[in-house]
Amino acid sequence: MRDQAAWSAVRTLRKIRLPRFWVSLFPLRQRKKRHVTEPTDTALPTPTFSPGPTLRVCRADYANPVHADALVCLLDAYAQDPAGGGEALGDFAKAHLVKELAARPQAFSVLAFDGDTPVGLINCIEGFSTFACRPLVNVHDVAVLASHRGRRVGERMLALVEDIAKARGACKLTLEVLAGNASAVRLYERVGFAGYQLDPAMGQAQFFQKWLE
Repeated sequence: MRDQAAWSAVRTLRKIRLPRFWVSLFPLRQRKKRHVTEPTDTALPTPTFSPGPTLRVCRADYANPVHADALVCLLDAYAQDPAGGGEALGDFAKAHLVKELAARPQAFSVLAFDGDTPVGLINCIEGFSTFACRPLVNVHDVAVLASHRGRRVGERMLALVEDIAKARGACKLTLEVLAGNASAVRLYERVGFAGYQLDPAMGQAQFFQKWLE
């Protein structure tokens, strides 16, 4: 009975036209709208790559057989890459390279290992800046295995090269890079290298060579 009376009262109230000010006092419940975030043109953050906890970078010890083998193997892989000329090292270079580097106090090398696997190499030769009357260091070879490119291996090795060069009193680092090696160019620019020039009106320097054999 009470349920019937309640429904009767509801039907009666529905027929009653409430005064307008009552409606304002008791507004109808509105459905809550879902908030939709509008897309924006904000650029996504640039992904960063970690070299991994097993990556180790060190100065090469030419007297260490493990380092000597790693140096030759990595340089041979680089020589066979299109950026290195596409031809393997000759037998003479493989047999004598480490010994000849060790005989030159102005030479040093940096190696990168992923665990026990050699994955990166930089060979450097100290030169001399006559304008500054101080040593400079030429970054002669930079090699990273294809499996480890894009993982900041080259950047880590160049950081150690810079530390060694500063310890030698060098005023700057120099290097040469093929214009078509876009990834290498981006790496060098990212760590602070720029095209060599004295007066901008004279343009940038070009790299020439002349074989003596």
